[in-house]
Amino acid sequence: MFNDKRSKKIVFVAHCVLNQNSKIDRCGRYPGAIIEVTQALISSGVGIVQMPCPEMLALGLDRQVERSKPTTIESEDERVAQSMQLKENRSICRQLAADLIRQIQDYQKNGFCVLGILGMNGSPTCGVETRWGNLQEEIGAGVFIQSLRDQSESAQISLPMRGIKAQEPEAALKTLHYLLNL
Repeated sequence: MFNDKRSKKIVFVAHCVLNQNSKIDRCGRYPGAIIEVTQALISSGVGIVQMPCPEMLALGLDRQVERSKPTTIESEDERVAQSMQLKENRSICRQLAADLIRQIQDYQKNGFCVLGILGMNGSPTCGVETRWGNLQEEIGAGVFIQSLRDQSESAQISLPMRGIKAQEPEAALKTLHYLLNL
């Protein structure tokens, strides 16, 4: 089955890798996709699965910012990080992770190779090695990536997970090449 030209290789990517328009205000570094990473993904011939953005689903595109209050990127990151720790938002992350685990299992059941997950370091939700919390970027996974880790472990799925930063395109490409086994 599936004996055609497809590579049967898949990478799951954080929503904002392919859509910088989903980022919080003042954090979009590209007009659309992160060009270097997206071009490398397309050139590699892997299938690209865009993961949903838990922050958008839980808080909306504006992340429920209070427009009358002065903000900084840091204050907004902190507010979003705290909001995503709320029980109902953690629940959204767990449900999204469960949905992705089912997709991954289906790909694997049908002989596809899921190469890994590409997250966004520094994000309170999609950070892999680092997340925003306690008024700074800190070591640890964001709430969504941690849910993915927990559920992949429960399902006995071993997946490499790596994070990138849009402002570090050369390092992002090295990380991507690691996931793609290049």
